[in-house]
Amino acid sequence: MPQRVMITAAAAGIGRAIAKAFYDEGAKVHICDVNEQALAAFREEFPEIAATHVNVANEAEVDAWFDEALEDLGGLDVLVNNAGIKGPTAPIDDVEFADWKECLAICLDSHFLCARRAAPVMKAQGSGNIINLSSTAGQYGFGNRTPYASAKWAVIGLTKSLAIELGPHGVRCNAVCPGAVRGDRINRVIQGEADIRGVAFDVIAREMTWSQSIPRFVEPEEIADMCLFLASPAAKMVNGQDIAVDGHLETMHIR
Repeated sequence: MPQRVMITAAAAGIGRAIAKAFYDEGAKVHICDVNEQALAAFREEFPEIAATHVNVANEAEVDAWFDEALEDLGGLDVLVNNAGIKGPTAPIDDVEFADWKECLAICLDSHFLCARRAAPVMKAQGSGNIINLSSTAGQYGFGNRTPYASAKWAVIGLTKSLAIELGPHGVRCNAVCPGAVRGDRINRVIQGEADIRGVAFDVIAREMTWSQSIPRFVEPEEIADMCLFLASPAAKMVNGQDIAVDGHLETMHIR
């Protein structure tokens, strides 16, 4: 039986790469995203994959998506909580509370809302995988991006707690911690850091990878490869882990 997979924020970027990877492996995939333009492009490229407009920070919309996707897929084997935003780039004393709450709502609350719906389905069948996307910012911290780093640290705590809670039911939960992944999102992060420091974009781009043993940007497909592994029988005793895909980042202090 093909795996049945739900992926949040998967119309572009890392999520799109994850969706394509599972689809190419023969899985039945249902994604969601809040970006209508990205959804339209995704549907055109992958007409066989169901794609729903969802604000994953909205409880009612998440519940409606799960009702739709569970009926569409006939069950659930893998949930990939990919949704996240970069949040504000600013010293803590300049961060607005509304921006803090928005960042945590999308980067953390969405993981909770989706895991809460997935857990009873997976427990009932005695199997399943929840893969949460954290970040190396959730392992090291990230100055001038405290909302994002705080949310990503919390995602790791959520992951380890779910692993304890769901492991006895045959359900595994792990966190993938990407480093600097090539794409539009990291470009926005770099530009934000460049703006507050008053330096060129290229200066920050170089700093993003200088402290890696493999000094280059991660490709989205390399994150997808890790998700495929964690959802496979080869990882059947991998549970409660926060696994970096970052070329061995030695420090998050980029200046």
